Amino acid sequence: MSYELLAQRSGVSRPTVQRIFSGRYPSASLASVVAIGDALGLELRFVPTATLEQLKREQARKKAEKLAAMVQGTCGLEGQGVDRAGFDAMVDQTTVELLAGSKRRLWSEI
Repeated sequence: MSYELLAQRSGVSRPTVQRIFSGRYPSASLASVVAIGDALGLELRFVPTATLEQLKREQARKKAEKLAAMVQGTCGLEGQGVDRAGFDAMVDQTTVELLAGSKRRLWSEI
């Protein structure tokens, strides 16, 4: 099927169809993607790739690493840098605390 025919069938402009298929349009609207999928006889489906618990643990670990790096940077400025084992222990402890605490705090920016 040509881009022109797909554009007509989906109601999405031909340039937009081309950009979406080329991968050069990362901010394409969901409506455009769904309309193109419908025109091609495709169904958009969201399939979990991780459990909620895995997502929470990953988020807590990332945030804990950021927080520990901030502490490490401050300690380094004061000439009291933390070694790798101390840093890892700090990340582990902060991860546990984030998982046990407020969900809002877990998902908020630092």
